[in-house]
Amino acid sequence: MSKAKVKITTNPSTGSKSNVPVQTQNKQRAAVGGGKSSVNKPQMEMLFNKNNFIWMGAGIFLVALGIILMSGGKMPAPDVWDESIIYSPVRMVVAPILIISGLIIEVFAIFRK
Repeated sequence: MSKAKVKITTNPSTGSKSNVPVQTQNKQRAAVGGGKSSVNKPQMEMLFNKNNFIWMGAGIFLVALGIILMSGGKMPAPDVWDESIIYSPVRMVVAPILIISGLIIEVFAIFRK
């Protein structure tokens, strides 16, 4: 347990003595900022936290996966038109759903506090 220093002062008008606690310089530095600097800087709060960045990463992943699936496979021959490959359910349904859900997750991640 540390001993607190007390400064005894005298009131000039009444002549009475009073005890005033005095902080040491080390305690004042610790209270200001750990003794690193004497200037008191306001601490800024981050706009996004760890959870926001995780949700943003998930949204970016879904958008990228949807774009990759939409690009699809390749044709067996360059002069052959195969509608089953071009208009496959993966390209026409699954990929747009993934892209839109990724964008919705991005909006959720930005507005989440």
